[in-house]
Amino acid sequence: METIDWSDFEKVELRVGSIVEVEDFPEARKPAYRLKIDFGDEIGLRKSSAQITDIYSKQNLVGRQVVAVVNFPPKQIGPVRSECLVTGFHREDGAVVLARPDSKVPNGTKLA
Repeated sequence: METIDWSDFEKVELRVGSIVEVEDFPEARKPAYRLKIDFGDEIGLRKSSAQITDIYSKQNLVGRQVVAVVNFPPKQIGPVRSECLVTGFHREDGAVVLARPDSKVPNGTKLA
């Protein structure tokens, strides 16, 4: 494992946002959803693509808070311009479990 300096870590903007919209993403190579996430007044709404269809339905994602990197440059994923990277962890079966706070915090809150 490569080590990094504290200054490298400080550059990563990990923020909490609430998923406000979820759509199917049939154009994706692997099953995925298109998400709109509210990061509060400072950052606003951001779009993302997330391969989280194995254990999450569209209905149970709306309103859920997630942790995302908000300062990567936008990335074109098919017809979607992803503006943030939603974080999660792979289970043994390959499904992604979202990284999220265990209590509600204001949207836009930065990882401490």
